[in-house]
Amino acid sequence: MSHRVRVNPIACEAHGMCAELLPELITLDEWGYPLIDDQPLSGELLAHAKRAAQACPTFALLVERDRRAARGSTDAGAGERSRARPRVPR
Repeated sequence: MSHRVRVNPIACEAHGMCAELLPELITLDEWGYPLIDDQPLSGELLAHAKRAAQACPTFALLVERDRRAARGSTDAGAGERSRARPRVPR
């Protein structure tokens, strides 16, 4: 199963620790926010990515299973994002 790294842009506060721990995939823009290479993670890189995600002070760095590779489509996740979630009464 393939994995990818992504960042939650709302949670990220540009500490830059992710780029220090995972320079193979992450560089920083001029404001210190991460720019992530969208390549699938190999075995050793996956371990480093998980360590970087655990070290993120705001938990903005995420390691996720690649849904696109699992379904064989490059646009598989688009339909899921557009679906509305059911409302939960409070």
